[in-house]
Amino acid sequence: MKWSLPKYNAVRVAVVLLGDRLAVAAVSGERVETFSIATENPAAALREELTARQIAPRSVALGLARTAAFVKPIDLPTVGGDVREMLRLNLEGHVPFAADDAAFDFVPLAADAGDAAPRDESLRRVLVVAAEPRVVDAALRLAEEAQLRPASLTVAVHDLPVLARFDRGQRVVWVHRTGAGADVLCLVGGALQLSRAVPGGDEATIAEEIRRTLTVVRWKGCDAIWVSGDLSPEAASLATLDAPVTEPDYTPRAQARLAALAPEERGAHMLALATASARGGRPLDLLPVPLRPRRLTKAQAFTLGVATVATLLLITALLVPSWREQRQLARINVEITRVDPDVRSVERVLRDLERKRKLLATINGIEANAMRPLPVLRELTELLPSDTWLTTLALDQKGVELTGQAAAASALIPLLENSPVLERVEFSSPVTRGRDKEQFRIRAAWEAGGAQARTATPVSTPVAVPPVVGVPPAGPTPPPTPGAPPPIPGGAPTVPGGGGAPSIPGGVPVPGGPRRPQPPGVQAPPAPIQTAPPRTGAQQ
Repeated sequence: MKWSLPKYNAVRVAVVLLGDRLAVAAVSGERVETFSIATENPAAALREELTARQIAPRSVALGLARTAAFVKPIDLPTVGGDVREMLRLNLEGHVPFAADDAAFDFVPLAADAGDAAPRDESLRRVLVVAAEPRVVDAALRLAEEAQLRPASLTVAVHDLPVLARFDRGQRVVWVHRTGAGADVLCLVGGALQLSRAVPGGDEATIAEEIRRTLTVVRWKGCDAIWVSGDLSPEAASLATLDAPVTEPDYTPRAQARLAALAPEERGAHMLALATASARGGRPLDLLPVPLRPRRLTKAQAFTLGVATVATLLLITALLVPSWREQRQLARINVEITRVDPDVRSVERVLRDLERKRKLLATINGIEANAMRPLPVLRELTELLPSDTWLTTLALDQKGVELTGQAAAASALIPLLENSPVLERVEFSSPVTRGRDKEQFRIRAAWEAGGAQARTATPVSTPVAVPPVVGVPPAGPTPPPTPGAPPPIPGGAPTVPGGGGAPSIPGGVPVPGGPRRPQPPGVQAPPAPIQTAPPRTGAQQ
């Protein structure tokens, strides 16, 4: 079996074997070409004629003359089984030739097609068309020699209904004349019921043959008599059949194509045109089954259509979400492009804000970690007794170191321990006894959570705190005691002539001495602690 797909606007060629000649029609869209071939080698002449007319078909529809086939309605028992095989077994008694290798086909006939009494329901009527093997072989050999693939093999006159329009249930007798012979078709709504060949072809013979044909198909009359081919509708003998005699009701396309036919051999060329115009599966096809193009049945076509629709719906269901997402992404991209300048501006503002926030955090950190010696100095001023004075005050992140002189250095330890900012107060070196004072060096750590000064690098702030009561006597400085810290550069604080207050080098008044009188009602400020010059390398 070979599959055949229809090609739109492809060239369709039909060849009708009329015994002594070939009638050929080529149809391509609205273009129609017809010609006849009457030679001893028709296949070669057909190929040359097609080449000369620039027609290159791949297949050909073959048509037989009505006289070359046997057409007869047959009643078969209504039993299960293969009707074709049943016909093959019963064909011998109905055809005038050997039915062993005969090519045949059939179509079922409607039960109510006739006007006679309903036939037995145990029987069914079919219309059988058969042809001798030699006729079929001759047609197939012609196609093979012309290098064309046979698409169908039918009786040419049976293809005439494709050119006309029929009303539903309309009974029509179609008389088609080709040369000297004529063919009679009985049609119900375009479906073939019977066909007869009229060898003589004169009008009286045709009218008589129509009456006999109506009896065979069990019709009491017909709705119309159509005349085509080489026969004129004005035939007087046909007017006696009690039915209107007219030309067939051709379709608009058929009218356009028939207008292109030449008056010569119009009947033969009309048969070829009808054979070429028929499409799809043709009823009563005598082409051997192995050579027939594979065509879909109605059930197969319906199934294929449903499968195609389901496939399209599936593809649509898969593509529509993606298409929607693409549209959504396109809209989002447009919106992003629109707001991108604003986003970049906001990002710049955020970067500037972050930079300023970091700068502020750095400044706050520096301020938080910066050294604050003034609170420490105030605390020491309040804690130390008036007879104590400092020569060196060193502050670092771990604690404070005090160096100076006091009347009782050991009494300073509990005083400093009571400070809320100091802890672990201890002497960092032995106490040495001077003339009237004790030289001391005390180390204290910051109280956890109460430190008032922090620094990454130690800072030494020499502070001189002279005693309030008792001034060191004037005179030469005694030699230093072994193990005692070196003397302070510039000597001990001195009292100016006239009994002024003691001062550290630089002339700064020392707390404990006389102060400038204050106005009535104003409290004198506490004696400030002065910062001594930085220690030299020997002092450190």
